[in-house]
Amino acid sequence: MKSLNFIIIKLTFCLTVGIILSHLFYTKLIYAFYFTIGLLFVLFIAHRIASWNLNKTIWFGLVAYILMVALGLLSYNTHQHKNFPAHYSNNKNVDITVSNDITFRIKERLKSTRYHHKYSVELQNINETHVQGKMLLNIQKEDRSSKQYNVDDILLIHSEFQEIRSPLNPNQFNYKAYLEKQYIYHQLFIEEHSIFEIQSESRSVLGYADDLRQTINTKLNNFNFKPEELAIINALILGQRQDMDRDMYTDYANAGAIHILAVSGLHVGIILMMLNFVLKPLEYLKRGKTFKVIIILILLWSFAVIAGLSASVTRAVTMFSIVAIAMHLNRPTNIYNTLSISIFILLLVKPMFLFDVGFQMSYLAVFAIVSIQPLIYKLWSPQWKIIDYFWQIFTVTIAAQLGVGPISLFYFHQFPSLFFISNLAIIPFLGLILGLGILVIILSILNVLPELLANAYGSLIGAMNYVVLWVSNQEEFLIKDISFEAKHLFSTYLLLLASILVYRKINFNRIAFLLISIVVLQGTIIYTKKSNTSEAFIIFHKSRYSVLGKKKNTNLKIYHNLDKTSLKREQLISDYKVGNFIKSVRYDSIYNVYKTSHKTLLVIDSLGVYKVSFKPDYILLRNSPKLNLKRVIDSLKPELIIADGSNYKSYVKRWKATCLKEKLPFHQTYEKGAFIIK
Repeated sequence: MKSLNFIIIKLTFCLTVGIILSHLFYTKLIYAFYFTIGLLFVLFIAHRIASWNLNKTIWFGLVAYILMVALGLLSYNTHQHKNFPAHYSNNKNVDITVSNDITFRIKERLKSTRYHHKYSVELQNINETHVQGKMLLNIQKEDRSSKQYNVDDILLIHSEFQEIRSPLNPNQFNYKAYLEKQYIYHQLFIEEHSIFEIQSESRSVLGYADDLRQTINTKLNNFNFKPEELAIINALILGQRQDMDRDMYTDYANAGAIHILAVSGLHVGIILMMLNFVLKPLEYLKRGKTFKVIIILILLWSFAVIAGLSASVTRAVTMFSIVAIAMHLNRPTNIYNTLSISIFILLLVKPMFLFDVGFQMSYLAVFAIVSIQPLIYKLWSPQWKIIDYFWQIFTVTIAAQLGVGPISLFYFHQFPSLFFISNLAIIPFLGLILGLGILVIILSILNVLPELLANAYGSLIGAMNYVVLWVSNQEEFLIKDISFEAKHLFSTYLLLLASILVYRKINFNRIAFLLISIVVLQGTIIYTKKSNTSEAFIIFHKSRYSVLGKKKNTNLKIYHNLDKTSLKREQLISDYKVGNFIKSVRYDSIYNVYKTSHKTLLVIDSLGVYKVSFKPDYILLRNSPKLNLKRVIDSLKPELIIADGSNYKSYVKRWKATCLKEKLPFHQTYEKGAFIIK
């Protein structure tokens, strides 16, 4: 496509490659710096040679692209907190294995769990030593009225650093890796009464934004908004989803409307159009167009700050800032160029945005809309304007779903087949919902919000929630537990790209590319089927319960002591099923002996009975059996002792000491995760 033949697109691609390479392979900051400086010097020489030589060569362009890869390496390592000299992990005076006096500033309030309020914090001092770094703070809830701290609050606690644990069961969400992408490597646990608050007059922009959000919520609480309506207002306009009920979030996800709650390009585009309309009278003043675009940029970035500068809103505001400037200069803009410029700027400033799910999905959605929607729209040209309006929305929705569908399957493993209903019902009115919402917020701050308008807006939000709930309840149209891996993701996007190219213009090269992409997808499917023809026996980690699994090809048999309610909502079984392409799952009670092709497992439960006529390779201790483990080891001579999550920790500690004394390997699922016999 000619529209993709722009230098900025190629440079952005090379920058992205550099960031990915730096993420996959460790590179020292100093090496990345010297590499970039050296390439800059080579680029200067190549430019001088090219200016003297009448014949064009590839060397200048090649060096420029390699320089962008190096710039990606440098950007990644420059923003890597562990490379900061003042980072707590690099300070020899800080011992993270013991309790310390820790002073930090609250940077962000995260979604609370059942037992803890959670915050992202920025360290200031450890034992009077100035340090840098981010951490996850968990404050234990003491009662329903537990205090919640604000952004920029400075707290002092005495605590030890705790590792963020890796997932204990196969195919589970890796929260540790997720936090590492936000430069968080440790966490703190503290009780509320052990926190000492330090007064500070210094405030950040995000702190003022948090104060404004709290003021807005205080004002809105004086009206008859329901909790779920306030949660939607906070998500839709203020970009805050911490207080959203889990069931409501699930309803929006199941209805395929979760993007409506994430402040992104759709919202910022509508806000830009409204600002452009409201400020149009400024154009009649001398230099009014310049003042207009400056005001628009200030208001857009103020909105981004209020919304918390999330990846999606930052991306959207960056892109539409470029669009606003182009509109001011009266220059035609190529959307692919605009998107690439915004990606380039964002990845230079925040390279870790590249690994943010919302960042990836929002860009894929926009790319799909601008490239696929026109092709679908041309299939039919309605004569009636109202029908044409909804046809445009429908084609935009289909195009966006094609763009984000594969990556959504990769991350969330489900497909809401009724997504177009919720989008057709909500998106036509989203401009009204956003405009009224901003008006309601402004009037509430000024204390002039009419009760009638507040009630009407609450009813509008309630109607939107009702539509989403109805679509979400059509469970037969929600396809769940879809197995989809990275290789399927890339091969699917390869096929989608090839199909678009062929649809636009048919020639030999594009047809060949399409056929190759089909072969790649088929090869991926065949490889997946072949790689899953294996057997495994898994001892999962489940607190207070025992869950064992036997996998044979695409079949899984679960042995457990869970009750029916717990079994129905057990996520670890669902995660393993999805991650290993399991087609059928059967359930049974726990046996005393299991045999695989190479190993024999003896299970000793709370009864403590273990008299057998064979020598087991492994012994599983479950439900805290009262036994003399040394005697068991002497009589049965196993290769390994395993303790699952159903045992008392005091028992496990004693068994671990015994195995250490007997020089016998000991596997505790609470520490080492699930035990797998392949």
